[in-house]
Amino acid sequence: MDLRVLRYLDEVVLCGGYGRAAERLHVSQPALSKAIRLLEEELDVQLLDRGRRGVGLTVTAAGEVVVRHARQLLQGRAQMLRELDALRGLEEGELSFGLPPLGSAEIFAPLIARYRERYPGIELRLRERGGEALAQAVQSGEIELAATILPVLHEDLDISPVRDDPMVVALPRSHPLSARTRLVLADLAETPLVLFEDSYVLNRVIHEACLAAGFTPREVAFIGQPAFGLALVAADAGAMLLPAVVAAQHATDGVVMVPLDDDALRWRLVLVWRRGTTLSYAARALLEMLPELIGRD
Repeated sequence: MDLRVLRYLDEVVLCGGYGRAAERLHVSQPALSKAIRLLEEELDVQLLDRGRRGVGLTVTAAGEVVVRHARQLLQGRAQMLRELDALRGLEEGELSFGLPPLGSAEIFAPLIARYRERYPGIELRLRERGGEALAQAVQSGEIELAATILPVLHEDLDISPVRDDPMVVALPRSHPLSARTRLVLADLAETPLVLFEDSYVLNRVIHEACLAAGFTPREVAFIGQPAFGLALVAADAGAMLLPAVVAAQHATDGVVMVPLDDDALRWRLVLVWRRGTTLSYAARALLEMLPELIGRD
């Protein structure tokens, strides 16, 4: 059923005849009459009682039912268009955004603050989980957009780069390597490592990089927050690998940060979403703000 023809019917009833309705709709009177007649044939009912000079105008009982529902449909269409206009203008809407614990304070807190200021009508629903869990949540449709690091194991996700940062090695001040100006991953073959929990993609990335460098990491602890890991390093429990941007915000007494000169292990932060889906206007607006974030540093 064509909404255009329902609008024609509504206008004929409101105007009390074809002539005025045709003028207001900017169609010819014969075309208007034909459209109403075809609608009656489609519904197999008579909608209007026609007099000798057109419509008198009497609306049949069936016509009243159709007009009532037609107006509801037309009002629904108008409301839909108004809401879409609001979404296009980002006056309202929502965005489910997944963030990993590591790096979110340093990278995404400023972005989220600017986003909220720019689009106060958007409801931003934040979820904090490990990168692996976030990728799965995006894949299942639970979350529209999420941050994680490369490599992303799910092939059905699209990617937009955010950061590509070097890593640093956090060492106890008393460690023999703490006096070095730079390190490579192989230098840590004999040093116990404080690693992140399995839910962190970085944990897998570090483990695989160590194997590629020719050694199996000596894991002494698995932590969920950088501050606790650095406290363990300060207590001489072992070394810890951190993104430089995160390490810069976590200076700890008794801990020395030494740059890692190894391109095989970098912190490559990305945003991911389901491939083939149409992102909401709210999600697209956040992606469009990424150049501001990337260009800042």
